This record gives sequence, structure tokens and C-alpha cells, in this order.
Amino acid sequence: MQEQFQRFASLLNDDQINKITSAKVCIVGLGGVGSVSALAFARLGFNNFILCDHDVVSVTNINRQLVANLNTIGRKKVDVCEEMIKEINPLANIVKLDQKYSSESILFDYQFDYLVDAIDDLNNKFHLIKTCLEKNITFISSMGTAKKFDLTRLSVMEINKTSYDPLAKKLRKRLREEGIKGKVYVVSSTEEVNDCDILGSYMPVTATAGMLLTDYIVQKIISNK
Repeated sequence: MQEQFQRFASLLNDDQINKITSAKVCIVGLGGVGSVSALAFARLGFNNFILCDHDVVSVTNINRQLVANLNTIGRKKVDVCEEMIKEINPLANIVKLDQKYSSESILFDYQFDYLVDAIDDLNNKFHLIKTCLEKNITFISSMGTAKKFDLTRLSVMEINKTSYDPLAKKLRKRLREEGIKGKVYVVSSTEEVNDCDILGSYMPVTATAGMLLTDYIVQKIISNK
């Protein structure tokens, strides 16, 4: 590993380091959860990225998204995230897909080993999970983080173990109705949804969700599971 990643590399053996540096990881959605996940991978010495997002930075993103500040408003999130990764790891190989993931996406025309799902559109999330299961791609999916205020209630679990998560409930029902088999692991909060007029977001919650997504993939890689 490069010098800037040696503090992490010291925790690994040579085989684990090789697996980290050669792994190809795809992050779909670069918002409050996905941007944290992507940049955590970068700081762990990952070299190969696919970034998928269609959106531009807006002022309301600043409270929680690492790609967002007053100087990046109006810029494409994939472009900003690419720059930030390159500032951490100039040797990183990055494929940018400036598109909203859907059944029409070209995402799966690319080869990758692991996928982080950080989108919140139900239909597209369902299609993404279904395709990962069909293609036997290791993935982890973020559930709802809006209107949540207690980061200690977040954890990785099977989707059928979720509670107080409206997005997970709808997705679980859809998977059951479509007869989709296979275990679906998600990051979800067991905190009840707070009552507020807008989709209030608390960065310690969204950032923790992003870190849990990254950790799930890293643990899969180094444990060889």
C-alpha cells in the first residue's frame, strides 16, 4: 500500500492488503450516506471505483454530504467525488457514471466485485438489489436515514429484521411479492421516525450509515467470505 495508507495496512497481512488494493467497488448514490462510504474506501487504500450518481450539489446538501460545500454547489457529484478521491489516492482508477440508476442503466456493463447501494428510490433500489442477487455480487444496501437522530440505533442486519424503517418495510414487501430469494443485508435504524415536516437529516446518522456500509464490504474482503 502507498505510504498514506500504512496506518491501516499495519492491521492487515499481505494477502488482505492485496485484496483491498485490487478490489473493484461500486458506489451507487453519492449523497449523505454514499459520499461518506466512497471517501472511506479511498482512505483505506482502495484503488478501483465505479461512482454512479446523476445529481448536482445543492445548498441543502451541505449539512450532511461530503461532496457538498459552498464552492461545489451546482457541480456534478460524481465529478466532485472523483476529485476528492484523487486528492487522497492519485493512483485511483475511477469510472464515473453520470446517470440515475434504473433498469435502463449501463452500470452492469462494467465489472466490479462489490457494490454499495445508497439510493432511496424504491423501484430503482429494488431493481439494483434484484440484479445483484441474480449476478451473485456481494452488496450492502442502505435503508432510510431521514428523520432519524440516534446513531447508536444503526446496524447491519437482514432486511427481514428491520423495524421502524418505512423504506425497508416497502422493499421487504416488494421482495416477498416478487418471490426474490437470497439474503439481503442492509444498514438500518431501529429508531422510530421523528415527526417533522421535511426530510430532516442529521449528519452523525447519515455518516454512520455510510461507515457501516464500507465496513461491511471491507470485512467481507479481509475475511475472504
